[in-house]
Amino acid sequence: MTAQYDLVVRGGTIVDGTGNPRFRGDVAVKDGMIAAVGSFEGTGREEIDAAGRIVTPGFVDIHTHYDGHATWTDRMLPSSQHGVTTVLAGNCGVGFAPCKPHDRDRLMALMEGVEDIPEPVMAAGLPWNWESFPDYLDSIQHREYDIDIATQVPHAPLRVFVMGERAGDRDPATPEDIEQMARLAREAIEAGALGFSTSRTINHKANDGTLTYSYSAASDELAGIARGVAESGKGVLQFISDFDDIDSEFGIVERMVAESGRPLSLSLLQSPRHPDNWRDVLARVEQARAGGAPIRAQIAGRPVGLIVGLAFSRHPFIACPSYQEVAHLDLSERIAALRDPARKARILAEQAVLTDEASMMLASRFGGMYEMTDDPDYEPKTSDSIAARAQAQGKTGAEMAYDVLVEGSGVIYAPAANYLDNSLVPIRTMMAHEATTFGLGDGGAHCSMICDASLPTYYLKRWVAPDGVSDDAEGRMPLEEVIRKLTTDTADLVGLGDRGQIKVGLRGDLNVIDMDNVMLMKPESIGDLPNGAKRLHQRAQGYDATIVAGQVTYRKGEPTGALPGRLVRGSRPRVAA
Repeated sequence: MTAQYDLVVRGGTIVDGTGNPRFRGDVAVKDGMIAAVGSFEGTGREEIDAAGRIVTPGFVDIHTHYDGHATWTDRMLPSSQHGVTTVLAGNCGVGFAPCKPHDRDRLMALMEGVEDIPEPVMAAGLPWNWESFPDYLDSIQHREYDIDIATQVPHAPLRVFVMGERAGDRDPATPEDIEQMARLAREAIEAGALGFSTSRTINHKANDGTLTYSYSAASDELAGIARGVAESGKGVLQFISDFDDIDSEFGIVERMVAESGRPLSLSLLQSPRHPDNWRDVLARVEQARAGGAPIRAQIAGRPVGLIVGLAFSRHPFIACPSYQEVAHLDLSERIAALRDPARKARILAEQAVLTDEASMMLASRFGGMYEMTDDPDYEPKTSDSIAARAQAQGKTGAEMAYDVLVEGSGVIYAPAANYLDNSLVPIRTMMAHEATTFGLGDGGAHCSMICDASLPTYYLKRWVAPDGVSDDAEGRMPLEEVIRKLTTDTADLVGLGDRGQIKVGLRGDLNVIDMDNVMLMKPESIGDLPNGAKRLHQRAQGYDATIVAGQVTYRKGEPTGALPGRLVRGSRPRVAA
C-alpha cells in the first residue's frame, strides 16, 4: 500500500499549543504541513511511536541573535537542540544590515560588545555580500538550516547607514534622517523582515565602551521609524530600556505604538540596580493594554547568570601570572598542572592581590557563586554558595572556587538578574501575568559567559506542574499553558500564524518529548565557530524527536542530517479554525 503521508507520529499525548486540554491521537504531515490530527486512516513513509510521550508544536523563540550564524552555519545551536523549530533574529537593535562597506568594522565591534560574539569570528564568517536589508535577506534566502529563521531590521545599523559618523557620535537625527530611516525600515518589512528592534540600555556598548548607536535616539526618531514600519501594513516593534526614568521611557513606548498601531514587546527583568522597577514597568504595560495598546513584556523564566570555568573565557584566576604560565595548555593538561600544590598556592596568593576590575568583580562574588553540575540548579540556596561552602570547610572563597574548577564539576554559575535575595517571586509573578511572553534566550549571543538559549527545556523541567495539581505552591503551570507560551503566544506576537499549533494546514513542526526524562546538562565549551573559536553550549535530554516541516532533524538530541529549515519572509496571519 502506498503511504498517504510523509510522516505519522503515532499514539502520543497531543498538547496542541492552544492551551486546550491534551488528548491522545496521531499527527500526520505531508508536504511540510500538518495533514491530519487525531484518529484517521492512512500510513506514513516514516512513522514514530510516541506512546508515553507528549507531542507538541515546535517551539518558537522570538529573541535570538543568529543574524551572523545564518550566513555561516546550517545549525542554530543550542536552540535547535531544545525543541525550537523557528527563531527570530535581529533583536536588541543590533545586526549587520543595512551596512555600507566602510561601516562593517563598526557594526562588528558593536555586536561584540553588546552580544559577546567575538569580532574575529564575525570577520572570518560574515560574507558581507549585501548592503541593504533586502540584500541581506537575499543572501540567506537559499541557505538550508536545521530550523526556520526570521529576522528584524535593527536600529543601530539603520542609523549608521543613514547618519554615518553622526550616528557614532549619537547626534540627534534630523527630520531628513528620520524620513530616510523610516523608508528603509518600511522597505525591510516589505522585503520580509518581521519587525524593527531598538535598544536604549546603558548595558549595550561596543567593545571600546561606546554606547550603542540607538541609545540616545529621541522620541521623534523612534516614532518616525515606527510609522515607517506601519506604512507596510505589518511588522512588530521590539524595545529595550533600563527604564531608569519610567515615565519618560514608557512615554516613548506608548508614542511608538500610538503613532504606528503596531504591536510592541519590551524586555523585562529584575535588575540589581533597580530591584523593584520591574513591578512598575509591568503595571504600566497592564495600564496601556487596558487602554487598547498592543504592548507585551518579554521575560525570562529563570535567573540570568554568568557561567565561568577553566574551559570558558573567564574565571577568577585568569589574570594570575602563575595561571597564565599554563593557560595555553589543553584543558586536561592545564588541570594536571593546576593540581600541583605549589602552583595552587602561588595562584591563590596572586589572586588575593589582583587589582584589575574584572578579577576584583569575580573575587567579590563568591557569596553569589555556585557549582553547576548536570541537571543544574538555577535557584540555589545561599548555603550552597562557594563562600558558604568555603566557610564550612575552613577555606577561603578563592580556594573553594579553585577546587570546584580543578577537582569538581569545573563550572561555576553566578546569577546576575532575576534572582535578588535568592528569590523566585519576581519570576513567578512575571510568568503568571497575562501581559508577558517567554523570550530573552539570546540564542547565538553571549558566546563566553551566558547560555540561556536552553530556556525552553528549563520551562519544561521546572515550571510544569505535576498532573492533577491545580494550585501549585511553587507557582508551576499546567503543561498545556507552558506549551502555549512556548508556541502560540510567541508565534502570534511576531505574526507567525502559520505555526505554533498542531492543526491541519499549519506547519509540520513538532516535538516528541519524554517528559519523565527532560533534563538539562551543564554548559560546555565547543569549538564550532568560523575560525575554530569556542563558545558556550548546553545540551538537553528528553527530546525523542524534533521535526521541522515534516522532517526529523534531531533524534535523542543528535542531528539526523536533515536541513529543512529556511528563511521565513514576512508575517502570516493566523486563520481561525
